[in-house]
Amino acid sequence: MTDWRAVGIGFLVGVVAGLIAFAVPLIGHIGAGLVGGFAAGYVACSDGRGGIGRGAWHGLLAGAIGGVVLAVLFAVLVLFAGVLIGGPAGVLGGATVFVGGIVIAFVLALDSAIGGAVGALVA
Repeated sequence: MTDWRAVGIGFLVGVVAGLIAFAVPLIGHIGAGLVGGFAAGYVACSDGRGGIGRGAWHGLLAGAIGGVVLAVLFAVLVLFAGVLIGGPAGVLGGATVFVGGIVIAFVLALDSAIGGAVGALVA
């Protein structure tokens, strides 16, 4: 069963770490995913239930939710800018950013899953 409290904590830690990561763009964002996933995996497994798979699952969810939230925010921004600049055809730009962002979010959530597995090992 998914511990949504652990996922929420991992999500928040990942967001804060992601904001700090703008100082070191590539390494920082990968590290932010690892740290957020670690927090989710640690909290999910700190009660002695579950193992590496449980930690990885919670880390993956925390990273994916963070990526989906970011994709939605950017899609809305592009949608409004596209409609203002290009008229009704700007909706296509927003939809494209949303779909691309969702795919990228799930691919980049893999580092959060790795962090979650490590967090489960430490817990």
